Amino acid sequence: MSAGSKPGFAEPLRNSEFRALWLAELSSVIGDQLARVALALVVYAQTSSAFLTALTYGLTLVPSLLGGMLLSGLADRLPRRSVMAATDGVRALLAGAMAVPGLPLPALWSCVGLLSFAAGPFKAAQMSLLPEVLGRGERYEAGLALRQFTTQVAQLGGFAGGGLLLAWLDPHVAMGLNAGTFVISTVFVLCGVQRRPAARTSEQPEISEPSDRIPYGSRGVVVALFGLVLLLGLYIVPEGLAAPYGREVGVGALGIGLLMAADPIGSAIGAWVSTLVALPTKVSTVVALAVLAGVPLLACAAKPNLAVTLVLWAMTGAVAEVYVIKAQALVVNVVPNRRLGGVMGRMGTAMYCSQGLMIVAGGAVADRIGPFRTTAAAGASAAVLALIVGSGWWVARSRGATRSEPISAGRKRDHHSLPRTFGTSPQDQDRLADRAVHEEAAPTRSATHRGQYGG
Repeated sequence: MSAGSKPGFAEPLRNSEFRALWLAELSSVIGDQLARVALALVVYAQTSSAFLTALTYGLTLVPSLLGGMLLSGLADRLPRRSVMAATDGVRALLAGAMAVPGLPLPALWSCVGLLSFAAGPFKAAQMSLLPEVLGRGERYEAGLALRQFTTQVAQLGGFAGGGLLLAWLDPHVAMGLNAGTFVISTVFVLCGVQRRPAARTSEQPEISEPSDRIPYGSRGVVVALFGLVLLLGLYIVPEGLAAPYGREVGVGALGIGLLMAADPIGSAIGAWVSTLVALPTKVSTVVALAVLAGVPLLACAAKPNLAVTLVLWAMTGAVAEVYVIKAQALVVNVVPNRRLGGVMGRMGTAMYCSQGLMIVAGGAVADRIGPFRTTAAAGASAAVLALIVGSGWWVARSRGATRSEPISAGRKRDHHSLPRTFGTSPQDQDRLADRAVHEEAAPTRSATHRGQYGG
């Protein structure tokens, strides 16, 4: 990578450990989508109940929220490679049990719920391991963007391809293939990822703090970012209203399917664009992007046709994806390594919860005011709330409640990127975090840094 250029998708793929993590996740995502289609067919064939079919689909998602909230800390207390391998092994066994023909539905639902529950600690370990593999900086952001791009494409392809494949393949065989993807993921993790000790260690060496390092452990920034990622559910509201919105527009099943695909397609485009456009990784950037993501939805109040709606929803998905990538990168920059697994896991849980709650709330509101105005209201609410969160963070920072980003007095830094920290070990990063937290209370130091953090 040449000096001053922004890394693209190819940059993280040059790292063999990242390739292993990426391929492990990709195989699991494809298997999950195939299994969801197969489960729906199996349950509906046995029950002819739309409710029980929807319940089964919900079990593939909801328990992972509980697992993320309760077990994310394992990614800090245990070696992250071991957490990923162990949870994938458990999920392979559960997925294999689900593939047994004639399995009673209560047993099937139990396996589905436990498999989803195990996804929580896996994702926490994976997300907190990525900064150790790629470093905290633009390479990490490029890795995040590539993950998001391939995940969105794999989900779209998994549903479409899964439906075609299951037209001639027995659903139980498809669930057996899902078990195989977890075995493949385990092999990638064990063979491609280096052994590392647990992030939380009792002994950490004393180091000197370089003047141009970003201070980690900034609690105010993390609180603001949690508030901003909770808004993500508002941008997903249109996807939940695709059917009534499509009927109002006057389109059939194909048009409704396109509406549901607009946000994922926009998200994939946004992930790609994030590797091309250099934006500073700071709270004000995340706030601005969160506001802009809601703006296209405002135009839905004018009842646009299908083509215009698809463009508007894709634009929201693209901008929202960039703001999520920036928010995750900023969390990695301000949270010490030994606490990163718990924070990232719970942040992911918060995002999923907000999506589910906002979709339900959007449906209730749409029954009263219609899908067009509900979609516009979701965009307006997201933009206003993002401004409120950003203003609250700005006021708190101005009062010295948060730490600011130090800029070396003797070095001119490119404003498009963060200082390189690729050579800093996780233990060193934790020592810097402790210093940043302790120095928050020192008025002489806070006065020095106030106003320098990227706001």
